[in-house]
Amino acid sequence: MKPALPERSQGRRPARKSRKSGQGALFLIALLLGGSGLLRFGLSAGNALANADPASAGADPAAASPACEPDAGALAMLEELRGREARLREREAAAADQAQALVLARAEIDGKLADLVAAEERLAATLTLADEAADGDVTRLVAVYEQMKPKDAASLFAEMDPDFAAGFLARMRPDAAAAVMAGLDPKAAYTISVVLAGRNAAAPKD
Repeated sequence: MKPALPERSQGRRPARKSRKSGQGALFLIALLLGGSGLLRFGLSAGNALANADPASAGADPAAASPACEPDAGALAMLEELRGREARLREREAAAADQAQALVLARAEIDGKLADLVAAEERLAATLTLADEAADGDVTRLVAVYEQMKPKDAASLFAEMDPDFAAGFLARMRPDAAAAVMAGLDPKAAYTISVVLAGRNAAAPKD
């Protein structure tokens, strides 16, 4: 009965091969199912992330989030500050214009003062020339009166104003003046003498 054993062993070998092939097919199917599940999970996770993140989907974050409106008090304060700044700029411009106007006015005044000083200097020079000319004329007239005869000179002095006549007599030589005074009317001579005495009294003593 022992010779029948090899037949049993030969019959079992194909059963083992079929089991191994069945297990390989199941493993391949499970691998495919797992890969498909992972792929689906990845796609669903990507869609979820795209919907959750506006920036990844190309959406505007400012549009997605509600707009923040500024406070009315802050806006009013900002407008007030802007108004103050504008008024300050206007005042600075006005002050600059006034400063420029003052500079121009000062330059004009300085020019007029310089012209006035020059005119005063010319007038003083003219008066000096006039005084010198008048003094020269008086000196020449005094010389003429001294050369005249006392009687003729006395008749001319009698017609003069006492102050005017006293001015000439004060410049004449004492002897010539005495001769003219002697030829005058006593009243006229007295009046001229009083004028001369008053001038001498008013003259400085030192």
